[in-house]
Formats: sequence, structure tokens, C-alpha cells
Amino acid sequence: MTSQGLKDPSAPSFKEKAKREFKDYIAISLYLAFFFCALSTYSTLLLRKYNIEYLTYTFALINALVIAKVILIGEMAHLGRRWEKKPLYLSVLFKTFVFGLLVFAFHFLEELVKRVIHHEPSGTILHNLKPEEMIARTIVILCAFVPLFAFREVGRVLGKERLHALFFKPDAAANSTLTSTGAEPLHG
Repeated sequence: MTSQGLKDPSAPSFKEKAKREFKDYIAISLYLAFFFCALSTYSTLLLRKYNIEYLTYTFALINALVIAKVILIGEMAHLGRRWEKKPLYLSVLFKTFVFGLLVFAFHFLEELVKRVIHHEPSGTILHNLKPEEMIARTIVILCAFVPLFAFREVGRVLGKERLHALFFKPDAAANSTLTSTGAEPLHG
């Protein structure tokens, strides 16, 4: 809105914002689903050695959807924005750490709620949480977040359209300049 109460014509509409956020949600969900399903496959193969049948693709997919939404909510809350003026690797590492903590907190609350729903005695809820499992889960998520936030930060710096073109349009990478200041493309 401008000072006269008129809407800025260059600002995206609600529909455009919702469409962009939905695309982000789908992209993050697909990336995390791929990562978590690969991890589930590996776990299944390991457990099969001990004659334990265990397949958790449903949990992996649901987890990917939930964590993608947690990431988008964190971004809407501007988590990690103050590091965006730092070198790109610091921004990526800081956002990985901050969003990893956010997901850890979410998983912690999720476990507490599950135990309350299943009517565990209140004194045993915290005692029965398995911190080693939650820490291991967080480490796996941190490993998944490094490339995720690296791509998101490069997209923020280059522009999402340019990054998308570099990955998906023929000859875009070959015809691209190294920087936006007009440096020559790398050949080689």
C-alpha cells in the first residue's frame, strides 16, 4: 500500500504469492521426500540383514511434507535473514543450523504431543523421550539442509528464474556469464 492507500501495482497479488509459495512447498517437499525415502530404503536393507521387515516410506513422505511447511513458516518469520549480507557459505551454514534447530524443536513438540495423546503419565513423558534418536534425526536433516539451503541461497542471489534457466533450459549454462557484471563465461 502507498501512503494514499492505493495498492502498489508492482507488488505480487495474493494469488501470485500463493502460487509461488505452493511451488516452493512442492519443490522442498520433493527434495526432502527423495532424501528421506532414500534413507528409508537404506534402513530397510540394513534391517533385513537381521530379519526385520520395516518399510517407512509413508513416514518419510509425511515427514517431508511437514518439514517443508516448517521451513516455509521459518522463512516467513525471516529466520536467518540477517546473515544474507554475509558470504554465501556463511548464510547457507547459518540457515542450515537455525532451520535444523527449528525442526528439532518441532520434532520434540511432536513427540511430547504423541505421548500425551497416548495417555502416558506426565512424569514419564520427558523421561521416555529418546534424545539419541532425536539427535540422530536432526543430524540427518542437517545433512539434507546444506544442499537445500545452498540452492535456495544461490537462487536468492542470482534470481530464481535465472537459476531455473541454468538448470533446465538448453544452452543457458553455456551462454551464461559468470557474474551479473558481465564477466565472460567459463569454457573449458
